[in-house]
Amino acid sequence: MNGTNLDDLIDLLGRWASGRGPLYLLLAARLRALIDDGVLAPDEPLPPDRVLARRLAVGRGTVVAAYDLLQQEGRLLRRQGSGTRVAAIDLPATRAADGVVANPLLQHILHPPDNVQLLTCAAPHDPPPALSEAYAEAAHRLAGLHEMGYDPAGNRELRAALAAYYTGRGLRTTPDEIIVTTGAQQALTLLTGLLVAPGDTVLAETPTYPGALEAFRHAAAVVRPATGVEDLRERPALAYFVPSVRNPDGAIMDNPSRRRLAGLAAEHDVPLIDDEVRAELCFSGETPAPLAGFHRGEQIITIGSLSKLVWGGLRVGWIRAAAPLVSRLARLRAVHDLGGEVVSQLAAAALLRRLDEVRAAQLATLRRRHDHLCAELRARLPSWTFEPALGGQTIWVRLPHGDADSFSQVALRHGVAVPPGRSFDPLGAFADHMRLHFLFPEDELSRAVNNLAAAWASYDGAGRTVSRHPLVV
Repeated sequence: MNGTNLDDLIDLLGRWASGRGPLYLLLAARLRALIDDGVLAPDEPLPPDRVLARRLAVGRGTVVAAYDLLQQEGRLLRRQGSGTRVAAIDLPATRAADGVVANPLLQHILHPPDNVQLLTCAAPHDPPPALSEAYAEAAHRLAGLHEMGYDPAGNRELRAALAAYYTGRGLRTTPDEIIVTTGAQQALTLLTGLLVAPGDTVLAETPTYPGALEAFRHAAAVVRPATGVEDLRERPALAYFVPSVRNPDGAIMDNPSRRRLAGLAAEHDVPLIDDEVRAELCFSGETPAPLAGFHRGEQIITIGSLSKLVWGGLRVGWIRAAAPLVSRLARLRAVHDLGGEVVSQLAAAALLRRLDEVRAAQLATLRRRHDHLCAELRARLPSWTFEPALGGQTIWVRLPHGDADSFSQVALRHGVAVPPGRSFDPLGAFADHMRLHFLFPEDELSRAVNNLAAAWASYDGAGRTVSRHPLVV
């Protein structure tokens, strides 16, 4: 090893095997933390399988399985003849030839490339006027507060507003059943930390949100794709579904399937996360019923946020769950940050009072841009296939041949960053898919499709469209 030597690596691993679960998952979890924290630098070599296994006094298969898992996540590169190395943390996308499945959403948040249209991060780019007005109202409310501002469960006014929001949707809720989080990603992290131990099985709908898969992997869980709601009979430690405007394809689960899913979670005592982050973005204008409305048991946990409806920079999310679970989550959260930022929570409460107005404005824009993107793709890239979304901010596109991992590299050279489909599946399926968002204004969407068409002509080897439609940068 040219960077961290073997003895140093053993010291860094520490008591990696002291947790519960399969050894390969525990080893992978510790190596993952060292990579994500930058302790193991990009391109740094790791010991051969046999060498590390011998020093750790484990079977070689344990090290091989840990390395393979981290390679699947995009954190390691393994090539015969050149060994195992830490992957570059700013890889713009995955490479099929390397067997890498990275998360471009997180990579591009941490290391945004210059002069590139990012179709990787699907969150509103322009704060609506209602947001600044809500902050002005929050500032006025702040002048009358007489409290420390520390509340791990969240601001009481916002919790009451969220309880009223769910009650208004037919799901009777009290403030004690709400905990406010710093976005839905923290909600996922808190729930995973409380409910999942290393080696536990987490069942995830597929395709699904890559950020959830990252949270489950960080907990050293075994993440399995759900083939259907009946998979809950296998009693995983946790199940994760996005029945209302699924990320990435904008699909919406019908009510009979929702009722069946909720009933199976209760019957088999499986904690079930209902991710409602995009539930208010149905193009029909009707918000689907939350899963908890189909069964009154304590197994169903609802998460939401305002990042998709309002703006990504409004870091306010929440969990709606049974009061005892909310109390446990609040104690866990107190260890980390004692509670969220109060002014944003007061602004969120003000926005909830204007929910219909905010949603109507956002939906009008999204429908228009969705239709524009679909029309541009049909005109410029007729060989690509997709189903129009029923809501949300993204469509799920299938390439006629090849794979999205390698195409994303070509697209990046043409000024567009796209997330390959394998990031959206626990086992790296959907290699021929990619997600495209329609959050840009129409002229920017046209430019993105123009560049994608030029990239596809280059990738496909046809080269027929480049002269008629020059690259727009």
